Order: sequence, then C-alpha cells, then structure tokens
Amino acid sequence: MSNPPSEKAAEREISNEENVVGKEGETITAHDIPNVADLTQANRRGLRAPEIIARLTPEQRIELEARLRKKIDFRLLPMIILMYILNYIDRNNIAAAKLAGLPEDLHLDPNASQFQTAVSILFVGYLLMQIPSNLFLNKIGKPALYLPACMMVWGVISAATAAVTNFGGLVAVRFFLGFVEAAYFPGCLYYLSYTRKELGLRTALLYSGALISGAFSGLLSAGITENMNGAQGLGAWQWLFIIEGVITVGISFIAFFILPNFPRTTSWLTEEEKALAIWRLEEDIGEDDWIDSEHQSLWLGAQQAFADVKTWVLLVLLFGIVASGSVTNFFPAVVKTLGYSNVITLLLTCPPYVLCVICTWINAWHADRTGERYWHIVLSLVVALAAFILAAATTGVAPRYVAMMLMVPGVYCAFVVSLAWISNTLPRPPAKRAAALAFINAVSNASSIYASYMYEDRMAPRYVIAMSVNCGTTFMAIVAATVLRFMLVRLNKKLDRGIFVEGAINSLPGEAAQHGFRFKV
Repeated sequence: MSNPPSEKAAEREISNEENVVGKEGETITAHDIPNVADLTQANRRGLRAPEIIARLTPEQRIELEARLRKKIDFRLLPMIILMYILNYIDRNNIAAAKLAGLPEDLHLDPNASQFQTAVSILFVGYLLMQIPSNLFLNKIGKPALYLPACMMVWGVISAATAAVTNFGGLVAVRFFLGFVEAAYFPGCLYYLSYTRKELGLRTALLYSGALISGAFSGLLSAGITENMNGAQGLGAWQWLFIIEGVITVGISFIAFFILPNFPRTTSWLTEEEKALAIWRLEEDIGEDDWIDSEHQSLWLGAQQAFADVKTWVLLVLLFGIVASGSVTNFFPAVVKTLGYSNVITLLLTCPPYVLCVICTWINAWHADRTGERYWHIVLSLVVALAAFILAAATTGVAPRYVAMMLMVPGVYCAFVVSLAWISNTLPRPPAKRAAALAFINAVSNASSIYASYMYEDRMAPRYVIAMSVNCGTTFMAIVAATVLRFMLVRLNKKLDRGIFVEGAINSLPGEAAQHGFRFKV
C-alpha cells in the first residue's frame, strides 16, 4: 500500500537534505556540480523550479534528463560535427590546392609571397565578422536557421574559387570566404546549451570535426589530384574547390531540417523537455541560455566581456594555443619536406589527425570526468613544445614525422579543453559569453595572418623560425593558464567565505560555501 502524497513529499525532502548535507555539514556533489535530482540545493540558492519539474520524483527527473540529453545529442552533435568538417575543409583546402597546381595556373609569384597572402587574407575577414555574428545570433536566437544559411553562402564562395584566374581574384574570394565562415565556430560554441560538466566532451566532439577534416581532406585531395586533373578541361585544384563546395551547399540544406534551436525555441521538444532543458541551465549556473530577443543586449554583453580581466587572460591563453596550431594551415607543405610525392604526402597528413581525434576525445572526457582543466591543458602543451623543438632540431625523416605526429595532438588537446574553460569561466549572462567567445576566437585567429609568412618554401625543411615562434607561443599559453588558475583558485576561496564574486551567479552571501557556483580549475 502506497504512502499518502504528503508523506512521499516529506520523504523526498528528507532524502534531498541527506544528499546535500553529509558529515559535518559538508556538501556532497559530483565535481562541485549539484545533484541533478536535488531541488533543495537549488531552493537554497534562491532558485525555484517550475511546477512541471518540481513534481517529478528524483528517479523521474534523472530518467527524463537522460532522455532529453540523448535526444538533443542525436539531433545536434552529428550535424554540427559534419558542418564543421566542411567548414574546415573549405577554409584549408588551399594548402592541398597548392600541391595540385594552383600557384602555377594562377602564376603566383613565390618571391612576393603571394600564396601566403592568399592564405592569410581569409583570417582578416574571419576576425572582422566573429563578434558581430555572435551578437546577432544571440539577438535572434535561431541558430538552426542562421548557421545553415551561412554554410550555404560559404559553400557557394568556396566553389567559386575554381573560377578565379589571377592573384587578385583569389585574394577577393578568400577574404569573403573568411568573412562568412566566421559565423560558424564561435556560433557553435555559444550554441552548445549544456551544463558545465557536459560541455568539455561536447566541445571536443565539435572540434573533432576540424581534426577529422584534416585526415579526410588529405584522402579526398589525394584522390582528386591523382584522378581528375584535366577532366572537362579543369585542373585538379579547380575540381577540389568545386566538389567540396557543392558538398557543403548540399549538407546545408539538410541542416535546416535537423538542427535544434535554443531550448525555448526548439519546436520538437515537448513542454516538459523544454522546461527541463531550461531548468538544467538555471540550476547549473543560475540563468537560461536564451529567453527572448528583448532580453539580449548586444553591446552590454560585449562591454561586460571586455571589462572582465578573465577575458583577457583567456585571450592570451587561446592566442598562444592557436598561434602554435597555425602549423596545420600548412601541414601538407610541412609533410612535403619529408621528400615523398604529392599523393603520398597528402596521405601522410592523415595519421597525425587520426591520433589527434583519439587523444582529444580522451583528454576532454577525462577533463569532464574529473572537473579539472589546468593540467589537461598544460601537459598537452608540454607535449607540443617538445614536438616543435624536435622538428626544428633535426632533418631526419623518422624523428621529423614523430614530431608531426605529436605537435597536432599536443596543441589541439589543449585547445579543446581551453574552449570549455572559457564557457566555464564566463558562463553568464549569455550575451557576455557570446561576445567573449567570439572576441577570444577572433583575436586568437589573428595569429594566422602573420603565420602564413613563416612557412615559405625557402624556409624548409626545418622551418626554424616558425617552430621557434611556436615554442614561444606555447610557453606563453602555459603561463596564461597558470595565471588563470591562480585567479580562479583565489575567487573560489572568496566564494568559500560567502563573499560575492562577479560572474559567480549562484553565489549568495552566507550560502556560497555550501550551495554556490565554483569556477573550474
């Protein structure tokens, strides 16, 4: 015979109290994240669950949340990964086009570094558009429409590269390609409406698209270069842009019908699922990702991001990592110095990216599992630092390829965890996070503008200047991560004492020690 409803509620409340407070009043949480089924903690932090969520038992809540997470993951992650694969292929296929005859057909002057200029100009457009794009996305709250629309446009521009006949045309197309592609990656980072403990792995899965593209692009480029040169009177490099651009446009049409929006604006979630999706974010960091356009102040968010010193430390961290990773923009040229044919060179670019995908997933999974960020970043960067030193110090084929195998995973294992660290450190308000993500990603990619000139053919095979600069920027990133860790530890100690800290939205004076937000370190 079942207990009366009042007795069940009392039992549940007692159970929640036991979950919150353990021996000697200590809070029992998983990696400082509140128990997902525990409304008592949320109530103590001044939050009130909607009735549709409050009436669920802990078991029902856990079951519903697992179902919701799987539903969103299934609709969101495969498509944004596929879109990012194509985003990265369309951006970086010029490196493969170089081996397929583009410089010769367009009569690019190697002494004037025209090819390097064509590569770097993309990042000028990429830098200019990221902040306005993210602020606009934050305003409209419709990523399922905005991101596929941008994808369609950049696919058309990428395919149009096949029609250029001179240096000026190549520069113009590359600039506008970067201008439109800028919307995607920072938009996706803002788009990931997950709790802090779920974000690291999802960010890694998203960025694995870029890494998979490095392997897949090499295979695709090798096939096109080997078999399609001269077909229909077009060069292999032209077919490279046409095929990859057409694929991008086709996938963009499909994305319109698959991608979700933010929880409040996703039509295929039930009302109960919408309520839980919104409540999860409020419970985790005190605020929903997106309410409506009236609540999204474009410039206030930017001002808040720029006024927070943590934004600038994160900027130095990301700038150092991205600058070190700029070697991937010229990876086929770097691998070419091993002395193999063009097709073999393109095939040899694949294994480092395959290893990178595996290492990145493991590193991000473990970072989420433990709730730790600093060592997952710094140890990865130490591996990258050793790889850059090895690449600059030897001309032997085996040690140089070992260096190439290690430098890509070393950089990007750190990069993915750092992206999650941005969202963990600057979680809310949403407009601030959107502006910070776009600003940090844009400025960090500015390194690709100058990096292009460090990989000229005359600097092969060791690329001493490039590898030395990469060592310096890697060390700079390690220092920035260390500074940020000290800052966050100090802020967490303030929260332990019940002192209000700007950005720690859940902290309430007198209750923060047991029930508040904590920065991940």
